[in-house]
Amino acid sequence: MARVKRGVTSHAKHKKTLDAAKGFYGRRKNTIRAAKAAVDRSMQYATRDRKAKKRSIRALWIQRLNGAVREFGLTYSRFIDGLNKAGVTIDRKVLSELAIHQPQAFAEIVAKAKAALPALPAAA
Repeated sequence: MARVKRGVTSHAKHKKTLDAAKGFYGRRKNTIRAAKAAVDRSMQYATRDRKAKKRSIRALWIQRLNGAVREFGLTYSRFIDGLNKAGVTIDRKVLSELAIHQPQAFAEIVAKAKAALPALPAAA
């Protein structure tokens, strides 16, 4: 019977893990036990932070819109309410880009939203 040399797949798995740990600090980059734990944890962080990035970018769009519509005497929530009542379906990303790069077009959208809102009662 011919001799069978083992370990090819385990070497490949170790190499894959160590390649993923490239750039890590200390033993985490070159010891398989430490590297495996570090890579597993880094994958969890990556998954979590892809979701968090989406949340933070949306929050940035909202902050930009709030600042832009306050120049027209509205708040963000009143602006979004006006857009919904006017039947304008533009997402926050595009609205934010319009506010930055095309102020005239954004002003027209704000005017539509304002027109769709009921007039506020005069302050006493």
